[in-house]
Amino acid sequence: MHKRMGEAVARVARKVNDTVENKTDSLDLANCKLMTFPVGIYKAMRSVTEGIHHISLANNELKSVTSRFVTTFSQLRELNLAGNYLHRLPEEITSLLHLRAINLSRNRFRRFPEPLATVPALETIDLEENEITEVPTEKLASMASLRSLNLRDNPVGPDVRLLVRPLVPFDLLLSPEKPTPEA
Repeated sequence: MHKRMGEAVARVARKVNDTVENKTDSLDLANCKLMTFPVGIYKAMRSVTEGIHHISLANNELKSVTSRFVTTFSQLRELNLAGNYLHRLPEEITSLLHLRAINLSRNRFRRFPEPLATVPALETIDLEENEITEVPTEKLASMASLRSLNLRDNPVGPDVRLLVRPLVPFDLLLSPEKPTPEA
């Protein structure tokens, strides 16, 4: 087990070093078995955080995203957090003024993460395969930049199905309605 943990740490370190040395705008830490975002990465990436526009933390074991993560990577345009154990986002997510796409599919959200409704540049929200029953329809309808909201495979209420064009200016993706069983 310790050997596997060591290999995982080395893989994360390599990916961070590649991003820093090559001054790329992306950090891909998908499939690294991360339970938290490693604090050491903040120091290692101090000189390049402003240039990071895309981060993938998909398919890890994250239970939360910290406010420090959000404020450190303030220039993010795309954030992929699919396939984790997240059930909420920090309020600081509203400070990501350039965020255009967020993937939160295959997590544990029971309600729509409301701080997203005030992220000004957000165009795409993917919340497929969560446990969302409630969606703040009025807030979503007022999101000027939103182009696509994926709520497939969520037990959303019937009121969400009423959100159709021209009421909302974005594409709303829902699973087909299951027929109600006859008595």
